[in-house]
Amino acid sequence: MTQHIIFANARLVLENEVVTGAVHLADGVITAIETGSAVPAGAVDMQGDYMAPGLIELHTDNLERHMTPRPKVDWPHRAAILAHDRELAGTGITTVFDAIRVGSIVSEGDRYAKYARNMADEILAMRAAGGLRISHHIHLRAEICSETLAEELAEFGPEDRVGIVSMMDHTPGQRQFRDVSKFEAYVRGKHGYTATEFESYVEFLCGLQLKFGAAHEAATVAAAGRFGATLASHDDTTAEQVGTSHGYGVRLAEFPTTVEAADACHASGIANMMGAPNLIRGGSHSGNVAASELAQMDRLDILSSDYVPAALLMAAVQLGDLWGDLARGIATVTRRPAESVGLTDRGTIRIGKRADLIRFSRLGDMAMLKETWSAGQRVF
Repeated sequence: MTQHIIFANARLVLENEVVTGAVHLADGVITAIETGSAVPAGAVDMQGDYMAPGLIELHTDNLERHMTPRPKVDWPHRAAILAHDRELAGTGITTVFDAIRVGSIVSEGDRYAKYARNMADEILAMRAAGGLRISHHIHLRAEICSETLAEELAEFGPEDRVGIVSMMDHTPGQRQFRDVSKFEAYVRGKHGYTATEFESYVEFLCGLQLKFGAAHEAATVAAAGRFGATLASHDDTTAEQVGTSHGYGVRLAEFPTTVEAADACHASGIANMMGAPNLIRGGSHSGNVAASELAQMDRLDILSSDYVPAALLMAAVQLGDLWGDLARGIATVTRRPAESVGLTDRGTIRIGKRADLIRFSRLGDMAMLKETWSAGQRVF
């Protein structure tokens, strides 16, 4: 049975402007857009609140936080997936690429145990059963500095909804952890290592990179091509690294750490994605380039909530204020991420697009989410 809904008297955040108007939905698709503040009979009065496309999240560690709510606590995965799904709906995210690590370290007490294939199976099964409120896709975080990356990538195929494969190299002394003292503070704080244990760990990781690095990079590039997925780089720091990424066919740069890298990505046609928490906090927690600096230089294309889902809408509105253009700010969490991963059915309020929508108001510089719709169904 066809379901018609009209949301009227809303401030519609369109691709290039914000206008007062109405959106018509039928069976999960946008069927008409009108301007003006009239509220037809049977329409829902949005009372001048903003309506924007549902947010699209390309890189989030949020699922892993639900999987391990405390150190050494392995929470049941289906419960973690449900909690993650509901939390994202409650922050306005209607499409998520769930970041799952591939590449494990198993030779030294299962420091990083394998879990990707089983987790992906559970996400896909829950999606097929209709148990999830928003649209879930798979993002494989390929850890170059690992022992089992090639074998784990081989367990996935084109049928697995793998939309992004990101090439991650967390070897200390380069990229995100070029400053080894930052890496030491992170690792010793997380694992409680002594200074001697930390030194041994760094030596071990550098050995892994030396032994497997080239083969793992090649396997990652090949896997992305086999899946038909967007290939992403991670923490590019130098123009030389960006040149390598470009040669691999990278289309998305996750969290470039320097202006040099962001400039090189821009020149190469690679979209720069920065963390929303970086923007909100006013800087990187790792001491890398500030998202606001790249925004002011016109080098910021996409935002990711990274480790705080609620940061995505807040940061997009903050960007709109910085640029003096709310539509442009919202595009960094809607249209631009959709374009970067080839999702042509969403990301804008346009006739024929999927009816993923959010309603929010503002309290000063704060965006306050009120409602979320995924394919025309209210999910928050």
